[in-house]
Order: sequence, then structure tokens, then C-alpha cells
Amino acid sequence: MKQGYLAGLMCLVAGASLAAPDNLPDPATADMFPKIDIQQAMLGQSLFFDPILAGNKNIACSTCHHPTLGTSDGMSLSIGEGGVGLGPDRRLGEGEHVYARIPRNAPALWNRGSTLFHTMFHDGRLQTDAERPQGVLMPAARDLERPVLNPLAAQALLPITSADEMAGQHDENETAALVEKMTFMGESGAWSTIAAKVEGVPAYRAAFDWIIGPDEPVHITDIANALASFMTFEFRSTDSPFDRYLRGEEDQLSDLAMEGMELFYGDAGCSGCHAGTFQTDNSFHAIGMPQIGPGKAHVADRIYADIGRMSVTQDPNDAYKFRTPSLRNVTLTAPYGHAGAYATLEAVIRHHMNPRDSLMAYTIDQAVLHDVDTDHLDTEALDDPEEMARIAAAIEFDGVDVTEDQIPALIAFLEALEDPIALTGRLGVPASVLSGLAMDQVLPPGLVEAPAAPQPMTPNRARIIRAANPVPAVGPVRRADITPAELVRVDREITAQLLGR
Repeated sequence: MKQGYLAGLMCLVAGASLAAPDNLPDPATADMFPKIDIQQAMLGQSLFFDPILAGNKNIACSTCHHPTLGTSDGMSLSIGEGGVGLGPDRRLGEGEHVYARIPRNAPALWNRGSTLFHTMFHDGRLQTDAERPQGVLMPAARDLERPVLNPLAAQALLPITSADEMAGQHDENETAALVEKMTFMGESGAWSTIAAKVEGVPAYRAAFDWIIGPDEPVHITDIANALASFMTFEFRSTDSPFDRYLRGEEDQLSDLAMEGMELFYGDAGCSGCHAGTFQTDNSFHAIGMPQIGPGKAHVADRIYADIGRMSVTQDPNDAYKFRTPSLRNVTLTAPYGHAGAYATLEAVIRHHMNPRDSLMAYTIDQAVLHDVDTDHLDTEALDDPEEMARIAAAIEFDGVDVTEDQIPALIAFLEALEDPIALTGRLGVPASVLSGLAMDQVLPPGLVEAPAAPQPMTPNRARIIRAANPVPAVGPVRRADITPAELVRVDREITAQLLGR
């Protein structure tokens, strides 16, 4: 009798220990996303993978945001214009030299088209603002000329006019020359030059006829809206085990993931910043992430510095603050941090446990960088004791309450944020693009390897998935010959799922 009582009590205690926290977010719903025109999304798919948008026609949006690399590129800091290849395999083109790496980590695109996202970029330099033209705050000299679908559409206009990312150098092409002069807007601006280049491709002109009409010239915002439609549709991630758990399917999480969820929304305090349906408060925090790479040249005598949000607001209280990233599919989007300083989830969790000590102990071999020569050392900020002290002084918390033996539970919960439908893709990678230009080729898994690291690293789980589900050496990861009618059906099924029907 006594043994039965004790056994029952232990079961009750165990059950109580896995009880759901009372501060879980609301499940994703259809009204968290704009309605998407499928034809527009299919047009955007071609534009996303097409180097036609680049000044030298040699790099696409997908080069740094490829779906086979978690909608990023698997690197701490990217090689932009002048490179060849994808992800860890990317290298400099013949005779090319890059002044510097792209100064910030390429952010993942999961759910960025949701109406819950109002800011873009690590420093939030693009955000909704009712007092700005078309309701969006843009960087200097780049005010929107027409309304766009969402902030993601506005964001798409900036990399294509960045010299290091897609535009090229001022003496290489017409777009880059206009960018050098800070001439973006108007009929003779860089945006109009890009739009005219796209419109000059008959297949693109015909595709835009269906959306804007045959007599309407293609405007840069038409291109932006098509890109945003594709990204919103393709990278919507709302069917992870955690999503299904929030919708009432209580068997979706393992005991270890449940333990991690309790920590995340409880004692560890992760949800203080990683709040809401997509695990971000869309705000900015200084957590002492190490600064590597060329920096953003925010400070004249320290061009290697990156002061984050302060560069936008000019408020010293915002120094070294960066936007809280969403954690959807986070296990597939390494490296982590605004400069990609940490290559593994374990490492970045440990940084959160003791940010000051972690910052001061950081070494560059924890990053994943291409072996290329640039004009700037990647460790200039790390080698400056005063800059390191400034970053440390800005840290706004002492660390999360997590022990070493709790890290596996947190990672198990973060793995439960992976959406297999989003990872497979809805439209997928096209076999070709409408311009006919060559696309970045997806290599067989065995040929895609990260640069050798001086210390053991957790394998990139995106590569593990590709190894288990091999992709062809060329062509699409997933067949893209889906009819518009089938896509409408798929979209309705997803919407119905979000509505709980």
C-alpha cells in the first residue's frame, strides 16, 4: 500500500515537472501573414535565384540566403560580389580580390514576411514608420517611391545596391557607378537601372504583364514585391513540433524537449528576449557578442567597430545593441551572432550563460570563415583592449540561469522549432531562371564541407539533412514544375492549418 502511494506520488511529481509553462506564446495563425498572389510568388522565385539583379550579373539573393543552407550561407561572414560558389564552397573568382568580407552575418529569412516583423537588419535601420514615405524608414537617399507589400519587400531593395554585396564596384557597371554617387531614386537612379535591366528580358516582361498589366513599366517596387511574395510564401515556418504542440498536439515534444521548453520559458529566462510566436521581441539588446571582421566603419578611428543600433538612433544607450533574432529553424542557421562569431548552438548558449567572460575568452577559431586574403584582419576589434572593454561595458545582463547539464535540454527544445515543410520548400530551387543566366549550383552533400577548424565542432545539421536526402549535382533541390492551381491548393491547406481547421 505504502509502495503504491509512493509510486503514485512520484508519477505526479514527474508529471508536474513536465507541465507546460503558463507563458507560452500564441500559435501561429493565418492573419500573421499577408495574402500572397501565387503568380507573383512564382515570379519572385526566379528573381530570387537570378543574378540579373546584380550589377555584374554574377551573384543572386540566394547566394547568401540559400534554402539548402537554412536560408543563410553557413558562414560567419560572407564573400559577396567577386565570389563564386555557395556557402563553405564559395571562393574568389579568377583574378578577383575583395576589400573585406561582408561585415555582418547573413540573417536567415524564416517568417520574415510575417506581419509580426516590423524591423529588418541586425541594427533595425529599416523599419515601419508612419511618418516616413510609404510608411517605411529607409537608409539615407533611399526613400521608397511607391508602397510595398511589407518591410521584407523594402529590405530587398538594399543588397542589390550595395557595392560589396551585389552592385559591384563603381568602375565595373552602370548600377555601381550610380551607387557610388548615392543616386538611387528617380528615372536616372540605380533602382531604375536595375528595373530596366529586368524589363529588358522578354520572359520577365511577359511575367510582369500578368501582375501589373502590359502597359505599365516595371518599377523597382514591382521587383521588390515579387521577391517578398516568394520569400513570404516559401520561407513561412509554422509547422514545427512546437507549433503542433501549441495547437494542442501534446505528444509532439519529447521529454527532453519539454524540459528545455520549461527552462526556456521559465528559470533560464530565454523568453524575456526571445518572446512571442517566433521567439523574438523584435527589440535590441547588448549581450557582448564578439566583434570580428571588417566592422561597419561607424567610428572614424575604429573602422573595425560595429556599434549596432546606435548607428541608427545616435543614442549612446543603444551602443552595441543588436536585434533579437527569431529562433525558428535555428539549429540549421549557424553561425550565430551579428558577426557569426559562434559556429555552434552549444557555444552561443554558453556565451549567454556568462557573456563577459565568454567575450574576453573568445578566439577567432570559433568562427567559420573562408580562407581568403582581405585588406583587413578579422581580429582587429578583438585585438583592441579598449574596444573589447566598450563592448563588455554595454552588456545589459549577467547571464542566463542555465547549467552545463541543462544545455542538451535547451538544444532539444530548439530542435523542436524546426519545420520540415519549410525546410523541404514549397516552390523549391528552380532548374533555371527567366534571364537564362547561370545559377549558383547546389553541390552533392559530399562536396560541401566547411573549412577545417582547429578544434572539434558540431556538424552543421543542414549538411546532415542533405546527406540523408541527397540533392542532384545540378538543377533543383525539389522539382519546381508545380502548376499555379496546385500552389493555390497548397497555400489553402497551409492557411486552413493555421486557422486550426
